[in-house]
Amino acid sequence: MATRQVLDDATGLWRRRGGNVSFDSVGGVEAAKRLQGGEAFDVVVLAAAAIDKLVATGRVLAHGKIDLALSSVAIAVRQGAAQPAVATERDLREAVLSADTIGYSTGPSGVALLEIFERWGITERVRPRLIQAAPGVSVGTLIARGDVALGFQQLSELAGLDSVAVIGSMPPGLEIVTTFSGAICATSMQADAARALLAFLHSPAADEAKRRYGMQPA
Repeated sequence: MATRQVLDDATGLWRRRGGNVSFDSVGGVEAAKRLQGGEAFDVVVLAAAAIDKLVATGRVLAHGKIDLALSSVAIAVRQGAAQPAVATERDLREAVLSADTIGYSTGPSGVALLEIFERWGITERVRPRLIQAAPGVSVGTLIARGDVALGFQQLSELAGLDSVAVIGSMPPGLEIVTTFSGAICATSMQADAARALLAFLHSPAADEAKRRYGMQPA
């Protein structure tokens, strides 16, 4: 879901240039499950580690993988709520310990966040207040509804959401950055077209869309 808006914008430009593509944007867990189940697609865009697992099971072609974007985790609260300091590791630790509820995702960013809590030795203290967004549901949605007081997710999924205020990025030394990659699926009957699309998504022509939603070109 972190790449949904980027892909919407970039593929709009691709179509205006005469290309033809339609992405079905779902949560990364669901996307991998559908591919592992044998559902046919031409191209998949997921976190690089998830792509590697699909390569290992033969669902995507190893030589068709290309890194597309780097996506950082940001921190957010509901619009109008008090905004805790998060500029340093100490600040963020205190913000987490003080939050009534803490939202995180099912993706690699969520795993990395829990590893930070474990390293801080606060996992058991915060566990009752942790709320994991369901696959395909944005942490920002939970924040906007008031279900989560302090949320962590890819900036691309938080930026521009009504009722959500992004208060900062992860402090130095705690950055959580996910590489999103594209790959050609083993089921594709249009490998040349898929390869051309991925080359376009990797090219400077798609960089503006990535930066617009808080990502950087890979």
